[in-house]
Amino acid sequence: MAISYVLSTVALTVYGQLAFKWRIDLLLGPDGLTGSRVSQVLHVATDPWVISTILASGAAAITWGAALTTLELSFAYPFMALSFALVVVLSALLLGEPLTAAKVIGVALIAAGIAVVAL
Repeated sequence: MAISYVLSTVALTVYGQLAFKWRIDLLLGPDGLTGSRVSQVLHVATDPWVISTILASGAAAITWGAALTTLELSFAYPFMALSFALVVVLSALLLGEPLTAAKVIGVALIAAGIAVVAL
């Protein structure tokens, strides 16, 4: 059960990163909002998707706390590296970011490291 809390934390973290990047690009990208920085910040801060990423961060903190009630930090924390690997892969698939050989090797090394810790 505790590992499901860790995986929920990872999923919420990955969602937050991908959704925030998507919305920032859309709202403030080259063809996005113009005007003062204050109006830009307010525009971003009131966007429903951005608000959902803030809520996801809070939920991730709660699921992380739940995970740590039964798991050792030294066991649970390496699984957070899954978020780095998933963001690399999903940002390529969903946001059209380049997936280079170096990124693929990095993701493979992260996966290997998690496997070693899990053993």
